[in-house]
Amino acid sequence: MERLRELRARILYDNGRRPEFRDAAGAHVDDQELDYGAWHFVARRHPDGPVLGYIRLSTPDTGALFQSRTHLGAARYEQLLTAEGAAVGDTYEHSRLVVEQRARKLGLGAYLNAVAIGAAHHLGARLMIGTSGTRDGQDRFHGRFGFAPVAGTRCYVERYTEEVVILVHRTAAGAGEYTGLVARMRDEFPLLVTDDLDAAPAARRESPDVPAALATARHGETDAWRPVLFEPHRADDYAAMTDLLESGRVNAVHDTITAQLAELIGCREPQQRYAGAELERRIEEQLAGVEPWAYGSWVWYPWSGRLVHVLPREEFRLVRTDRNRGKIQRPQQRRLLGARIGVVGLSVGNSAAVTLALEGVGGAFRLADFDELSLSNMNRLRAGVQHLGLAKTVICARQMFEIDPYLDIEIYSGGLHADNMAEFFGGEHERIDLLVEECDTPYVKIAARECARALGIPVVMDCNDRGMLDIERFDLEPDRPLLHGRIGDLRAADLPELTAQATSDLILAMVDAERISPELADSFGQIGRTLSSWPQLASDVALGGALVTSAARRILLGAPCASGRFYVDLDVLIAPEHNTARELDGALT
Repeated sequence: MERLRELRARILYDNGRRPEFRDAAGAHVDDQELDYGAWHFVARRHPDGPVLGYIRLSTPDTGALFQSRTHLGAARYEQLLTAEGAAVGDTYEHSRLVVEQRARKLGLGAYLNAVAIGAAHHLGARLMIGTSGTRDGQDRFHGRFGFAPVAGTRCYVERYTEEVVILVHRTAAGAGEYTGLVARMRDEFPLLVTDDLDAAPAARRESPDVPAALATARHGETDAWRPVLFEPHRADDYAAMTDLLESGRVNAVHDTITAQLAELIGCREPQQRYAGAELERRIEEQLAGVEPWAYGSWVWYPWSGRLVHVLPREEFRLVRTDRNRGKIQRPQQRRLLGARIGVVGLSVGNSAAVTLALEGVGGAFRLADFDELSLSNMNRLRAGVQHLGLAKTVICARQMFEIDPYLDIEIYSGGLHADNMAEFFGGEHERIDLLVEECDTPYVKIAARECARALGIPVVMDCNDRGMLDIERFDLEPDRPLLHGRIGDLRAADLPELTAQATSDLILAMVDAERISPELADSFGQIGRTLSSWPQLASDVALGGALVTSAARRILLGAPCASGRFYVDLDVLIAPEHNTARELDGALT
């Protein structure tokens, strides 16, 4: 029980999102008397493997302790049961559905939910009840199992740092789209709880034992994203680097400092073309008595186990962006590196953030996204299969730090929402200079613009369809209507009251339905039927990263870049009539 409580509390704590689930000593705590007298279902990949998910089913014996009863109060709870035609003795409560991050998006939550509901059906429940969070759509998830919200029960709960709502499920009405799965779990329930493993369902016995080598293999650090920099001339850094090298955690050492020094000299004096003994002499002058191994910084990337030797910050950046010169001069490069940029939404936004880092547009970043990488994201997001299940913020921060370890990056893995909006934008301290908005949530799209307009921060958005680039210069036009007036006077606060159809109409208004590509227009009617979501292509996303970076550079350098909506539509631009080589082709033939 202690291990299950610690598991629940750690997952619910969610990296600080719900601080009430960790005590002052740093332990994760979720002690509830309701645990005794309840069924507890745990999910593992292997009978002896770690717990990946969990759900609790409370029986009528502990009805006086139900969370839903506490939430409503005894009188209102009994009134609800009476209205539903149920008694205390045939009402069950399910709660504490939690799944480890690495196991999410595998359908595990649906199976755990089905197990608890199926068990309640088998045990004779007439009614199931429970509390559900609303921030990440948990209530909608339960709705797919036939749970319906109780009117007037939605309210904010400090412990969960979000609004919760009471849901009820009438067993006689089935289990919505999961009726078949729940029925199967109801029938298998007696076998799932037997002590006789030979009597368990066949699927439980078919998996072979985990290979011994895999069980003892080192697994990558799943949530590390910030590198550690060591400067060997500092005594503390020297000691820490020595401890790291002796720990066995370093998989590879990369030291090309001599080649980097040669490039540094070449960038400063491109007309000289030093080589041989003269180049060695100039490198010695640059080192000024410091041993090559102790020059600059060593960067430890804990997620890959690599220790990399690089030039000091200013010299590193001078060399890394040297090939930008001619298009971006060094004074402009320094100005760009002094900018702080916020990026919201890291599928399309990943391309923008990485391109910004490559070009040296921005030296400080705030990255926000609530989602984790799933396999279907990999048609457009530059990542490897080893990153599946990892937070998109973590993936993006790692990619950017591997380009420039001296960047200043903050991540918001819970996404952007009302509680952290002011912090993300920075208020009067360390305010962002530009917002790149690439999220899918209408509320965030509008709320972020409201905040940007109030603070005079420009907003850039790419829609990865027909090369559409949207620019709003709130820094120059403080009274400019949001999204160029396409949403009228609608405010973010109005959105929770919109119907599903109204929300769909709002999205179409935002992207200008009459100008989207025919393929995207045709897909809207197929989403949820033949398509799981709207189509997006890697080539469109890559183009969007380029467009956002180009616009951001112009804005931050004070170059002409007006508010508006612009299209870099390759289907149009590479049409035959735009072929500038036609005359040459004709002469050749």
